[in-house]
Amino acid sequence: MAHIQASLNDVEQQSGHNLKEQDDFDYSKRSQWLRAAVLGANDGLVSTASLMMGVGAVKQDIKAMIITGFAGLVAGACSMAIGEFVSVYSQVDIELAQMKRERTRGDRGERTGEQEREMESLPNPMQAAAASALAFSTGAMVPLLAASFIRKYKLRVGMVVGAVSLALVLFGWLGAVLGRAPIVRSSVRVLIGGWLAMAITYGLTKLIGSSGL
Repeated sequence: MAHIQASLNDVEQQSGHNLKEQDDFDYSKRSQWLRAAVLGANDGLVSTASLMMGVGAVKQDIKAMIITGFAGLVAGACSMAIGEFVSVYSQVDIELAQMKRERTRGDRGERTGEQEREMESLPNPMQAAAASALAFSTGAMVPLLAASFIRKYKLRVGMVVGAVSLALVLFGWLGAVLGRAPIVRSSVRVLIGGWLAMAITYGLTKLIGSSGL
């Protein structure tokens, strides 16, 4: 009787251990996706804001800034989606080829339950592409919305810088939480990086524009 009870306890402990490993794996997988989404949104935020600031350095009308920002949003989202689709599709092809080789060596071409689960867990290229484009577009909308309907040039630029700075701090905080990194250091690093990108783009465009090229 004691032997049976000990066996049951071992089974329960093993089951609990397996569930914990599965939960840890699921959390890690979700965190990677969320962190990738935050990074994509940050890319959209910084690149679109920098484009708008660069054009704003030589053309002060609102139409030029909005059109530039919108073009940056569309181009960036398409680029991110295509790049992610190709990357994930290549990854899937590699993993399928590896699984095929293992299946051929191990069980003469028959699929096991574990291999079926592995195939179901493969990433979907279309979903990855759509998520990447959506994340980039979400970030790019921040400077676009901040600049909309503001005719005064200085006020418009100030609104863009302020909104982008707030979003940079938020994205830095999210990235730190998901990556389990120091929050303050990560947020400051992201904020300074965004400021540098906007300042460099503004300064170089202003320089080229004033030189008469």
